[in-house]
Amino acid sequence: MDLMLTSQTIDATPYCGPLVAPAGLWSAWNTDPVLLASLGLALAVAVLWMRRHSEPGPRNTGALAIAFGGLIIAFVSPLCAATVALFAARSVHHIVLISVVAPALAIALPLGRAAGGIGFALTAGALLLWHIPAVYGAAWNSVGVYWLLQAALLGPAWLFWSAVLQPAARAERVFMDALLVGGLAGIMGLIGAVLTFAPTGLYPQHLVGSDAFGLSLLADQQLAGLIMWVPGFVPLAALAFRIIARGWARGFAS
Repeated sequence: MDLMLTSQTIDATPYCGPLVAPAGLWSAWNTDPVLLASLGLALAVAVLWMRRHSEPGPRNTGALAIAFGGLIIAFVSPLCAATVALFAARSVHHIVLISVVAPALAIALPLGRAAGGIGFALTAGALLLWHIPAVYGAAWNSVGVYWLLQAALLGPAWLFWSAVLQPAARAERVFMDALLVGGLAGIMGLIGAVLTFAPTGLYPQHLVGSDAFGLSLLADQQLAGLIMWVPGFVPLAALAFRIIARGWARGFAS
């Protein structure tokens, strides 16, 4: 099987493309020099900011390492190439950004706690936007739109987790945090349900890639829905219940 796959159904090469056959996926690392230089510069700026504005203890430095490790997984590792083949990989990519990179950034470099509701609304909006077929097609065909949508997802998620993960002084604030986390879990579950139960494939860009990996277009989409449900929805729902339990205990103690 040739390493590179082509099809008339793909009008343009997406950022993480071209399409790679399964046999070559694990060696398909993204070596885009602009991306690598940008990540290196961002890491240097983050470390410098931490040294000047906070005490760089093990918690902060560990969180920063996790955040940049997640960015490497999302944009440099073969996961990037996998998102060209499978829509299910795109779901994994979104979960890495929202549930790994963003909360780690919020711990290492918090943006403030006053804008949790805004962060939630923008994160939910970006998630829904990503899954509109016309918008997804635009991101597929334009590198600029692709990065704009990535920023629209990661930035608000960073803001959201900065608000939720900072200690709350009052039980009421804890309950509000739980509602925000539960709301994000609900959005994940809603998207997962739509992807799983849709009667037809919504993203024809993955027709050739899913076939190469032994899946139909609809089966790939259903797998993406299950990913949004299980590793996407369940951990967030569990975190929301944990926050509620903590707020409940704090309410009785106060």
